Amino acid sequence: MTSGRSVGRAPTVSSQVVAVALGGAAGACLRALIVGAAPAADDRFPWSTLAVNVLGTLLLALLPGLAAVRRRPLLPLLLGTGVLGGFTTLSAYSEQTRALAAAGHLGTAAAYVVTTLVACFAAVHLARHWVPLAGPAGPASPVGSAGPGGRAGPAGGRAR
Repeated sequence: MTSGRSVGRAPTVSSQVVAVALGGAAGACLRALIVGAAPAADDRFPWSTLAVNVLGTLLLALLPGLAAVRRRPLLPLLLGTGVLGGFTTLSAYSEQTRALAAAGHLGTAAAYVVTTLVACFAAVHLARHWVPLAGPAGPASPVGSAGPGGRAGPAGGRAR
């Protein structure tokens, strides 16, 4: 029976590495498609990289709220470290900021740094309000365990 396979048995190091590698390849390819569809000129604000990093941050912050991710030890590695780690990019963000500053576009470089930090923080904050819809945050919490007296989530305030 395959359903009991992941229960009580930790994934091997090699299966963890494979999960991260496959996810990372998929995430990097997806990022390349998005950034390639809307490349930023050397003197322009890199909107596509900003969008990738904010979306990746939001998805990574939502990941622990998914019951399947909490139940299967390889899913956080595949989806979080792998897909979203390959999708988001600190190195491109840093290099684009350096290039803007080096080209004399200090205002654009500063705006890029601040906008990225604020937008990513806002994405995490937003995710924290969405996660209660699936149940309390935390790796061991079962989905939907908040009863009628529990947190209502962002749609809160409605009578049940």
